[in-house]
Amino acid sequence: MNEEIRNLEPKEVWNHFADLNAVPRASKKEGQVIAFMKDFGAKLNLEIFEDAVGNVIIRKPATLGMEDRKPIVMQSHLDMVHQKNNDTDFDFSTQGIEMYVEGDWVKAKGTTLGADNGLGVATIMAVLASNTIAHPALEALFTIDEETGMTGAMGLEGGLLKGDILLNLDTEEDDEIGVGCAGGVDVTAKGCYAEKSPQANSKGYQLVLKGLQGGHSGMDIHKGLGNANKLMNRILYATNGLIQISEVHGGSLRNAIPRESVVKVAISEANFSAFEKAFEKIASEIKEEYKTLEPEMTLSFSEIAMPEKVMDSENQKKFVQSIYAAHNGVYRMSPAIADLVETSNNVAKIVVENGSISIDCLTRSSVTSSKEDLAQSLQAGFELADYKVDFSGEYPGWAPNMDSPILKVLEKLYVQLHKEQPHVAACHAGLECGILGQNYPEMDMISFGPNIRGAHSPDERASISSLQKFWKYVQEILKEIPKK
Repeated sequence: MNEEIRNLEPKEVWNHFADLNAVPRASKKEGQVIAFMKDFGAKLNLEIFEDAVGNVIIRKPATLGMEDRKPIVMQSHLDMVHQKNNDTDFDFSTQGIEMYVEGDWVKAKGTTLGADNGLGVATIMAVLASNTIAHPALEALFTIDEETGMTGAMGLEGGLLKGDILLNLDTEEDDEIGVGCAGGVDVTAKGCYAEKSPQANSKGYQLVLKGLQGGHSGMDIHKGLGNANKLMNRILYATNGLIQISEVHGGSLRNAIPRESVVKVAISEANFSAFEKAFEKIASEIKEEYKTLEPEMTLSFSEIAMPEKVMDSENQKKFVQSIYAAHNGVYRMSPAIADLVETSNNVAKIVVENGSISIDCLTRSSVTSSKEDLAQSLQAGFELADYKVDFSGEYPGWAPNMDSPILKVLEKLYVQLHKEQPHVAACHAGLECGILGQNYPEMDMISFGPNIRGAHSPDERASISSLQKFWKYVQEILKEIPKK
């Protein structure tokens, strides 16, 4: 199956991508891919360095005639988001990604593809392995754990890198040049509740919401896509006096818009008719609201074994109200940059079971004060339900520099190659540039990449023609790096 991928152009990039995708590389579990990258560099007889947190740096001297150019850093992250459809039988810890071609797109069978940021890694690998591509002195920086905390970038010490310019290959629009990004903070609410036995003459039921598109909780947050946790909570709110909640499992990762939610409840025989009527009403309303954006969404309930324990009614009310009050989606648009989301929140993951409640959110903003405002708003709401709220994993944004010398190079080359202006923009996602800039404040940074759609979801796909465009662009950029 992956042989089909290896025959695509540019073969040098797709072959490295296929090799990379054979290696499990979940965030915080990058041991195998770190070893893979070090072995790759060793086979090329290049200088290799692994830092204290697991980032891999591979150094390659300038090609003949390029010694007088500024040294550069090409950077991408090794980890990928592991997401799969519920009906897909796949073990991310042992299996390689199963890819196929559909038209202009490379896709994966029921899982994330890993193009984010695997295509960036593969592109850098192709440059390192080439004997013909002209480039200045090059440091390839492969960071870890970008997707769940950016701890690789945070742990990279100042002074390790020698480059004057950083090329980050983690943008997902091939006509876009990234000059800024949002910072973020993880907001986690935890609570507990008294468990009790279900009411007499009750039966167990399972409520299921699935079929949502999901997507990147930063880049896709402005699209108004359905959030499984928030939509399921509307059902729980509408039926709150009729159900007894036993378990809730919705979403999985902070940086992915939740696609599915499953809730186990007990319903007394006396309340079942009213529940059925209320469920059908709210489900119909939700489907009507989202019929254009989420045509594959399904909402259903079915009888299951009776739960042994359920949540007490007082805590159930607090839980449902706290989720209802929690802001999800765009909070503020940027007043400075047209069409840019400034601040947002993703109610990403909810787990309720065995007397414990856990709610994970990811709050993003390009403005620190606005990020803090939204995070504190979430905190206030959750604390009204008597939950303990923690902030963690905070990382800074990347402030745009419209006078950047490397930006001028990329703009000029894009116009020469494509006879049109590129879109120079900041993005509402976490890029490592902001963090790296803290220890390397003088480094000139830019971000660009090929077209990738549906990142962080099993619908992730990469454009074949766009990668061809991107690969040519990369080679031209390397030739035009300014002199020292």
